[in-house]
Amino acid sequence: MSGRFSLPRIAGGRVFLLVAAGLLLALVAGALLAPVLSPAPPEALDLPGGLEGPSLAHPLGQDRLGRDVLAVILHGGRVSLGVGLVAVGLSLAAGTAIGFAAGYRGGWVDEAVMRVVDILLAFPGILLAIALAGVLGPSFRNLILALSVLGWVGFARLVRGEVLSLKHREFVVAARVLGAGPLRIAWLHLLPNLAGPLAVQATFAVASTILAESSLSFLGLGPQDVPTWGALLSQGVDYLLFAPHLALFPGLAILVTVLGINVLGDALRDRLDPGRLR
Repeated sequence: MSGRFSLPRIAGGRVFLLVAAGLLLALVAGALLAPVLSPAPPEALDLPGGLEGPSLAHPLGQDRLGRDVLAVILHGGRVSLGVGLVAVGLSLAAGTAIGFAAGYRGGWVDEAVMRVVDILLAFPGILLAIALAGVLGPSFRNLILALSVLGWVGFARLVRGEVLSLKHREFVVAARVLGAGPLRIAWLHLLPNLAGPLAVQATFAVASTILAESSLSFLGLGPQDVPTWGALLSQGVDYLLFAPHLALFPGLAILVTVLGINVLGDALRDRLDPGRLR
């Protein structure tokens, strides 16, 4: 009976994965090719056409200033993906280095690092990001900094736990007995075994960071010189009753991007740890 019901479930899961991956790929391609695909520059104004709905000239309608919503969404994807990738990249590098040092050295180094991590985890991440973005000012660089301050903590905890487990394994002990130094052991034996968990963690972190960036832009704390999904969504809230397209389409862009990345993260996790499916 279990085999009979597992096949449709797996097949349905694969279809959902393909659909999510296809939509995500379309959004990423649209962001990368925004200057080519945009029907108009995102800063082009058409005041008489403000808040007009979808049409042949403007497939997703226009905002209150007459800017093409499709152009803003395509160019806004560059901001969301850029912030997500850069902020997670910085967090990944810092968290891996700090967590590795804590797990491998142990002792007072591990104790000090973990106490700092515990203190930082006591702060709600989004509230700290809002405070930092408000103090530093709305810009692309400050937004990345605000989202990276706590982003490294999850990577540090993951790496520290994995290193504590791996450093006592037989292959690491054998390498140490054969005279391998800490750097050689780290590079050849420990880091390759961390690649899988870190890839999964980074995938989910990108989705969370994109959502956080959209939230900060919605509050007016994102970049002011480039279009963003959060800013367009914030504008759409004021005209929700008679211009719903202004909030609908950027909201869908955020939903599809975050959902697609999370689905791919689940697939990557199952791929790297097939024992979870049993």
